[in-house]
Amino acid sequence: MSIDAAPTPSPFLTGLLTPVTDERDDRDLEVIGEIPAGLNGMFVRNGPNPQFAPMGAYHPFDGDGMVHAIYLEDGVARYRNRYVESKGLLAERKRGKACFGGLAELAHIDPEVQAEAGFMKNTSNTHTLRHAGKLFALMEAGQPTELTRELETIGEYDYDGRLVGPMTAHPKIDPATGELHFFGYSPFPPYLRYHVVDAAGNLIHSTDIELPNPVMMHDFAITERHVLFLDSPAIFDVTAAMAGGPIMRWDEEAGTRIGVLPRGGDGADIRWFEVDPFYVVHVFNAWEDGDRIELRAPRFAHMPGGFQFDDPHGREAPYPWRWSIDLASGTVSDAQTDDRGGEFPRVNDNLAGTETRYLYNSLARTWEFEFEFHGVVKYDTVTGDAVEHFYGESEASGEHAFAPNADGTAEDDGWLLSIVTDR
Repeated sequence: MSIDAAPTPSPFLTGLLTPVTDERDDRDLEVIGEIPAGLNGMFVRNGPNPQFAPMGAYHPFDGDGMVHAIYLEDGVARYRNRYVESKGLLAERKRGKACFGGLAELAHIDPEVQAEAGFMKNTSNTHTLRHAGKLFALMEAGQPTELTRELETIGEYDYDGRLVGPMTAHPKIDPATGELHFFGYSPFPPYLRYHVVDAAGNLIHSTDIELPNPVMMHDFAITERHVLFLDSPAIFDVTAAMAGGPIMRWDEEAGTRIGVLPRGGDGADIRWFEVDPFYVVHVFNAWEDGDRIELRAPRFAHMPGGFQFDDPHGREAPYPWRWSIDLASGTVSDAQTDDRGGEFPRVNDNLAGTETRYLYNSLARTWEFEFEFHGVVKYDTVTGDAVEHFYGESEASGEHAFAPNADGTAEDDGWLLSIVTDR
């Protein structure tokens, strides 16, 4: 399988973002050093990787999902990668060309293609999820796509018809209950919907949440008793997109709100807290301390460049931030916690929704969209200390996932995993 040359040059199909053109099965990978005895399992990476040249302008969110897995078993590593074979991709393979537009340029979809695959391709190109014995590839504009452990595509999954609308690419699993919490947003009403799946994989709760505008809400947070939503002024403008303009706009006058909803609650029960305008792409974590909720995340002062490339603010770095939400007084205080710009924040997921001492963030050389990371920082929220690790000048890394040591007892007993490549 290969990608054709793009009809127009795109910076998002070159360099670190050059599409991978083959599906591989590589066994017994060379190991430099030693794989720790307690490190076993799958390290899975998902990302956009278009098989066919785009119909027109290409946005980096448009590419077909390609899932890469490194299997670690008793000191031996093997690698496998596969396209997420969406209905849209299968329709394109049948015709030997791209059939869908994207965020950068909407396109008319051939009625025959639309009958086979819908009006939009569910690329499932953003993240992965393992829950209730199933493995999914995720993209926030579509329903989850189920995969086998060997990354073969099973198909879209709708929880026995109970899931209406899309699933965020960043759902949260409560490590204490095994429940899965997630939301879906849409540029069309209802703009926001919240769902809960029990530990056995049954969708048990859904509710609509009213928003004044259709906004891009990429991530959210859970605590022991609440879910937190971030209503920022990154607003969809489908009318402008249909006329050839950008599909997203930043309307600072609309402001930003943090919504706090009891877990499993009705949308009408949400409390909104107004704060200065900002945007959060991903969160570290959130937790409760009595009537106070602590939220940690890298904060963008404006809409990130990946949403609107001609915005001069789009190349500004996000900085680690904390928000303290006082449920009793109805007030919010906030502060920057460090001056290192970083993104793709992570914690030990075994503590999701509860207080975490250690936070991990990827550090970037540049804040052009491709997020060329060159290191990682570990924050100690108790002592205020920070420890950095940087890769070589010729290397670039991705997100750093924390793999806990199954035999460990300390929060930071484990390993950070990332795929590092030549620039």
